[in-house]
Amino acid sequence: MKKQKVVVIVGQTSSGKTALSLALAQAVGGEIISADSRQVYRGMDIGSGKATKEEQSLASHHLLDVANPASQVYTVADFVREGSEVLDTIENRAVTPIVVGGTFLYIDALLGKVSIPDVPPDAELRASLEKNTTEELYTMLAAQDARRAADIDKHNRVRLIRALEIIAALGAVPCAVPSETYEVFTVGLVIAKEELRERIHARIVARLDEGMIEEVARLHEGGVSWERLNAFGLEYRYCAGYLQGSIPDKETLIADLERDTMNFAKRQMTWLKRDNSVQWYPWNAHEQIIADVRAWLAK
Repeated sequence: MKKQKVVVIVGQTSSGKTALSLALAQAVGGEIISADSRQVYRGMDIGSGKATKEEQSLASHHLLDVANPASQVYTVADFVREGSEVLDTIENRAVTPIVVGGTFLYIDALLGKVSIPDVPPDAELRASLEKNTTEELYTMLAAQDARRAADIDKHNRVRLIRALEIIAALGAVPCAVPSETYEVFTVGLVIAKEELRERIHARIVARLDEGMIEEVARLHEGGVSWERLNAFGLEYRYCAGYLQGSIPDKETLIADLERDTMNFAKRQMTWLKRDNSVQWYPWNAHEQIIADVRAWLAK
């Protein structure tokens, strides 16, 4: 049976994935599936870099605003289930699915590159693990599964505890498995380090001007705890710190957030370099990318 063709766009944060996805969707008649662990939540717009309403009007978008950050934890398994349903509906409409985002585990899981273990929550184990500091949780994970520790956000308690929960049940977090469902063209965007740093700095300043701190305050007022905001990482962690007074001023917030975003971008590239199927392009080579995708779709 002929495999469904799926275009994937990956790259470091601030490398221009959203702009390319919009240009490509309009050029080939595609629909965009957001693969971002924060953009699935309602109210998390500015800090997550979610496509604006104007941008969303340029192409159909899926898996934005599907969960409540105050009461739901949207998992990789949720994304795989709902993303697979979206791919089925897109295939029935005979249009091109374009999966784009910075949560590469979501993408790998959706496309069958990693196995999502069917391990139910263990309330007793979770309660025990919650007694540890985040640093202690990461140390435990590194000792038990160095491969998973190398990929994970070491500041994200939710993911650290889930990884340890899976290891307790299975011995390790499952490795990659070959995909038999999709034919994939993966576009990877490359950007020079200093240019990336400039784009990250400009983006942070722009998001603050757009009301990112006020967005975090609204989320907290709406029931999202400080601990939960901290687990969302980067923009949400630092804005929450600023609102609580642990970050003294906006200048410190910008400097700290820029530093950690660059470190995050470095970890993203480490993850992506493991995948030999990625076809790398300069971040702004839209015309060449569109031409190559069109040629691939025509085969």
